[in-house]
Amino acid sequence: MDTAELEAKVHSLETALAVQEANLAGAQATQAATHSGTWSVIVAGAASLVVGIALGVTISKS
Repeated sequence: MDTAELEAKVHSLETALAVQEANLAGAQATQAATHSGTWSVIVAGAASLVVGIALGVTISKS
């Protein structure tokens, strides 16, 4: 194997590694966004439940 072939293989491996790292970073960002969205929905649902209960109690007392 000559130097040019080795350089080409090294370049190919570096490119593959960079793509793999970018994919991993994207996956981690997606997971973080999903967790954030999930917690937002949970908090909004809990707040709505509390408001609904308060309104229900207020209406039932009328």
